[in-house]
Parts: sequence; C-alpha cells; structure tokens
Amino acid sequence: MYFSKAFIPTLKETPSDLDNISAKYMVRAGMIRKLSSGLFEILPLGLKTLMNVIDVIREEMNSIDGQEVKLPLILPKELWIETGRWNVYGKELFRLKDRKNAEFCLAPTAEEAITDLTRSFIKSYKQLPIMLYQFGIKFRDEIRPRFGVMRAREFLMKDAYSFHTSEADLEIYYKKVYEAYERICKRCGFKYRVVEAASGAIGGKFSHEFMVLADTGEEEIAWCNCGYGANSEKAECLDMVYEKSNEIKQDMQVIDTPNVGTIEDVSKFLNSSVQKFIKTIIYIADKKPIAVLVRGDFEINEIKLQSLIGCEELELASQEIVEEVTGAKVGFAGPINLRKQVKIYADYSVINVVNGIVGANKTDAHIKNVNYNKDYIANVIADLRKVIHGDICPRCKKEKLQFSRGIEIGHVFKLGTKYSKSMKATFLDASGKENFMVMGCYGIGVTRILAATIEQSYDENGIIWPVAIAPFKVSIIPVDFKDKKTKYVAEKIYKQLKDLRIDVLLDDRDDRVGIKFKDADLIGIPFRITISKKTLVDDVVEFKERKDDRSLVKLIKIENIVSTIVEELKKVQPHL
Repeated sequence: MYFSKAFIPTLKETPSDLDNISAKYMVRAGMIRKLSSGLFEILPLGLKTLMNVIDVIREEMNSIDGQEVKLPLILPKELWIETGRWNVYGKELFRLKDRKNAEFCLAPTAEEAITDLTRSFIKSYKQLPIMLYQFGIKFRDEIRPRFGVMRAREFLMKDAYSFHTSEADLEIYYKKVYEAYERICKRCGFKYRVVEAASGAIGGKFSHEFMVLADTGEEEIAWCNCGYGANSEKAECLDMVYEKSNEIKQDMQVIDTPNVGTIEDVSKFLNSSVQKFIKTIIYIADKKPIAVLVRGDFEINEIKLQSLIGCEELELASQEIVEEVTGAKVGFAGPINLRKQVKIYADYSVINVVNGIVGANKTDAHIKNVNYNKDYIANVIADLRKVIHGDICPRCKKEKLQFSRGIEIGHVFKLGTKYSKSMKATFLDASGKENFMVMGCYGIGVTRILAATIEQSYDENGIIWPVAIAPFKVSIIPVDFKDKKTKYVAEKIYKQLKDLRIDVLLDDRDDRVGIKFKDADLIGIPFRITISKKTLVDDVVEFKERKDDRSLVKLIKIENIVSTIVEELKKVQPHL
C-alpha cells in the first residue's frame, strides 16, 4: 500500500475524552474513531490489525478441530427464558421488540444459541465430541463504558463451545483449548499469566482467565512462583494462617457505644485492635436474609459467598431488612441474639478471634469478649474473604502471594450440564440411554487483544506491534520520493516484498522525513527501511526495528535487504 492512497488519518494531538494509553494511540494512529460513548468505528488500519488477530486465533482453533459457524446477533427471549438468564443477566443486556411485539436481545454471549443449534442435530454419542466457534459482534450495555475498545458497548469476540459425552472427555479437550490459548498469547507477543477465575453470569464449575500483564490492567491477580494464580475474586485464603491465641477467654459484656457504628470508631472507643472486631453483614440471597461474619480487618468476597451458597441473586440488605433481622440500625449487627432466625456464614478468620467484639443487635451497643463455640456458632464456616497482600499461597503454603495488574483477553469455562439440562440438549449413549451433553465454553476478546497489546507494548512515540498482528510488517521511507534513484530503489524493494506477500507500506508522501518517521513510529510498524541519496551512494539502505532505540540503525546492502526482512520475519513466523 502507498501511504498517499491509504486512509490513515493520524493525529498529532490526543483527544481529551480518552482515558487510557491504548485508546489514545489507536485514535491518534488512525485505527479507530469514537462515534459515541462505548461505540467505535474501526478504520482500515485497525481492521487490518484485527484481521491479523483473527487469523492467528482461527489457525489455533482449527488446529484442535474447531469448526467455524456464524450465529445471529439478535436472539429470541424464549431461549434465554429456558436457561433462566433473561432476568438474571441484568441491565447490561440490550433488549428490544420487533413489530409483532416479540422480545429479543442483542447477543452479549452465545450459550443459548449454540446449545439450541446442537440439540437440534446432535442425537448420538457417535457425533461427539464436537467444537463449534464463531467470530461475532457482542453487545453489553455497560453502565460506564471506558478504556476505548477495552470495555465498549459493542465489541468483537471469538466464542467457542465444545460438547462431550462425559466430564472426563471435557477435561481432555479443555486442556487442548488451554494450550491453544497459550499459543495464541505467545504468537501475539504477550507477557501473560493464566489464573483461576470466577465464572460469573456464564456459570460453570471451573474456569481460567488469560491475563495480559500491564500496569494499566483493570483487574488484580494474585500469583505464586509455585505456579498458582487467581484473580482477586477467586484467590483462595488459607484457614490455617490465623494463629491460635493463649489469651484466656472472658465472659461476654455489653458495652454502650453511642453514635459509634464503624469498626474504626468502635476500635478507638474501646481501645482495641480492628483484628478483635467481628463484622456481621446482612445480605439478601435469592430473597432470603443471611448473616455473614468476617474479621474486622478483612472484606467479604461476594463472589465466593455467592458461589458457596449457589444463589442466583446476592445483594446487601436494605436498612429496613437489617433492622427487621437484628433489631438495630446498620452498624450494630452481631451473631448473638438476632431478632430473626437466619443462616449464619462465617469466614475462617473469625474462628480464632479470642474475646472479640461484635454488634449487640441493639442500636448504640456492642458486646466484647465474644468467642466462637462458647458464645455463638455459624451454620457454615468457609473461605469468604478477599485476599490481601501478605497472604500465604494456598497451594505451596509457603511463599507469600504476589500481586500484579492484568487485562483479561481470554476465559475458558467448564460449563458441565448447566445449559444442556435447562435446554434439554441430550444424546443417546452406546446402550441407548439418554444423557445430557457436557459442555465447555471458550471466549477471546478479539478487539481487546488490540488494546491489551498496546497497553503492554508502547513508548512515548507510539505503538510497538508484535510482528504477527502488525497491520504492516515493513515501512519503506524514501527521504525524497521525487529523486529518481530513490524512487526506483524504494519501488523495487516494495515490489519484491509484495511478491513475497509481505504487508508493506511505502510512504510516498511529499512530506518531511521527520513527519514520516513520526507516523511510522506512531502506527508501530515492526521494521523500517529508509532510503536516501546519501546511503545510495554506497548501495545501502538503513534498516531499523521499531522496538529498538532510535540510534540502533543498520546499513544493509540493497540486494540483501529483502532477505534480511524475510529472516527477521521467520524468527517470529517460522512458516514464512
């Protein structure tokens, strides 16, 4: 492509309404344009990069016998009613009606559609396993779209689903997809970690996230050198990290604490550590109140709590319900003498608190010297808190967890029979018995990969694309394209690279060479060839890699420059 013919509207200045590096550079490089909040137009340069990402993903999905399909973007309400997700998915689900008043949604995900497809055609164990995948536009009505294409209202996703006769067969295939995702990450040049994750609205028994490491990542992950890793929603906390105290257990004592409701204020008022405090928080789980206990210096992990209970909906109780359950205003709840009988869930952290402090279920009062088993008990004891810095790894049980920021670009799930049961997707086994298909689900945010790459790979001059997904592999910059010899050499190299099917951008614009260099760096093209009358005297051209310092320029003989490019490309693309 000649630059003069290309639609690459680069910008010198960054628009003020963009909130992260990738969005700023994608707009400045002429890859995308913001149309509205959370909605972006993808321009030729952006689409070219996106198609390169798709090619990488498609190759890896096909390598594990995936078969590509195309599903509708508009899905009927009836399918979502079958799985119970029509009301569960929440306000992020775009809903609409047709002229006949029938209800639909814009697809945020495709579990219902793909399960409906397979139950229509898969009838026998002989047809399993099978994996179907698609590249499709997805819609989510984000409450606050941000970070450019990272969290947009419309985005491109690769979603894949596998169907099996058993959990054991799913486990085998899950590992294949896991390995394929690792290859995709490596081909895209990522520094990444795979972590255990919460399954969220999609559900399932087990899942992993593929996290690109970046300081600007919106998620925190905890990991250990032993190989353990999890996002902060899923990270486990050991029950054995709390040392037992030799302190003698005292008798309970009710203390008046007028207008003192927060843990910090109560601790100061009673001259006690927050570690002595046992927080009691009232939740509503599927419309039923429950009480949840955690030590004063920790926070309840609502993802863990919801997973433990197995409820569809979990939310903090209103002030009215808190008073109904406890008999007191918010801030004075405790596990002793609750007015209403509710199930009590306790985090491991409260068990070894000796002579602790709890709310008295009476406004302006607390109880001190409270001890587990002596003064109260819980119905369920489990890991219910958020992981914090200083926690010990739950796998090796030796090293402290380390923490990093990450950007999720892929998520793989073991769905089991969650959707096949609700949608009656069955097959007949060898004995003629009807069984539910066992499912796996595997997603990749394709547009997210572009943003994540930039967040991990950029400098003050612009984007640094890895070769595999760069929109162009080579930029040819003639210092003076009007000079006959310069033009001849530039076009000769251009044609040779084009004949080898190497994407190349020839900057034929009548601009200063400094402007050409700036645009090449901003766009992030991996290899640059500069041709000038000065170097042509010695029959050489300048060769530079985008990732290198500006001063690292090599002089290459004209007859060797194409082979040099090919050798560099083969280092990262051996199939060339």
